[in-house]
Amino acid sequence: MKVMTVVGARPEFIQTAPVSKTIRERGHTEILVHTGQHYDANMSDVFFADLDLPQPEIYLGVGSGSHAGQTGQMMIHLEPVMEAERPDWVLVYGDTNSTVAASLTAAKLGLPLAHIEAGLRSFDRAMPEEINRVVTDHLSDILFAPTAAAVRNLEREGLAAGVRQVGDVRVDVTLGLVEGARARQERLLSGLGLGRGEPFALATIHRPVNTDDAGHLSQIVETFNTLDLPVVLPVHPRLRKMMAAFGLRFAGNVRATDPAGYLDMIALLDACTIVITDSGGLQKEAYMLRRPTVTVRDTTEWIETVEAGWNRLCDTAPDAFRAAVSAALAPPPAAHPDFYGTPGVSERLCVVMETERR
Repeated sequence: MKVMTVVGARPEFIQTAPVSKTIRERGHTEILVHTGQHYDANMSDVFFADLDLPQPEIYLGVGSGSHAGQTGQMMIHLEPVMEAERPDWVLVYGDTNSTVAASLTAAKLGLPLAHIEAGLRSFDRAMPEEINRVVTDHLSDILFAPTAAAVRNLEREGLAAGVRQVGDVRVDVTLGLVEGARARQERLLSGLGLGRGEPFALATIHRPVNTDDAGHLSQIVETFNTLDLPVVLPVHPRLRKMMAAFGLRFAGNVRATDPAGYLDMIALLDACTIVITDSGGLQKEAYMLRRPTVTVRDTTEWIETVEAGWNRLCDTAPDAFRAAVSAALAPPPAAHPDFYGTPGVSERLCVVMETERR
């Protein structure tokens, strides 16, 4: 079996690690294609090193650009690659521009498409990611749904054939690496001026709705600056750029750092008290490691974490934001439902591709 895996952004690097390993260990050929969507060393190279990912067989080097421009350039570069290789499966992850570009190109060429993280919905079409995931699902031959809620979303859209609920790939990654990541905690916390066991919030902010709006970003910064606990904030390049553009600065309680590698993030997540984020992946990882979360968004694709009481949605208004943080600092719910399945997800989805190849 020949699989062409197309990745380009941080969330995809994380998820492809156990799947690529499984595909290759089972004796199949994988062609790993990196579009170049994330090209900064802290957003790309470090994940290949941390997760022991094989180096891409093909690097497209598309880089940044508008959504349409970036997606179009990816399709132009992907088409001859897919034509030359004619894989049994084109495998894509999540909801990035790399995902939708590979999906559209595979569909135009009549190549079988498998989508990991199928069926996620925020029901907010203003999010580019929502458009990407809907389009990809409707083009896919196999839809690997991580949760029962994702399966129901697909059924509502008339997508039943090809849906396989195998669990969430991040179960294999996050739970498999947390023990090893703990060895990094003392060094990381000491470098941040924090003692072991000292309460702190781990935060990430990167979505344009939060970073590119001066009003929203100034409210987020105000709230972080006035919290009564330290905030550890690995700074996404977009956040850094817009902070400078708007003349915003963090107070001393905010420990702003360079973007963190995956093992460092897991170590910090395991050590933190609460999470504050607008990231989809971090919401889910926080739930897996039982860390209460405040999501600075109106919607989430992981609605089950909200319904279970482990995640709170909030807008950027400081009073509402601080109230959500205070609620997250209260004792968490006793119940912690197993939404995301058990380890072995990579093996299960690989078996499906083996048995359903054309």
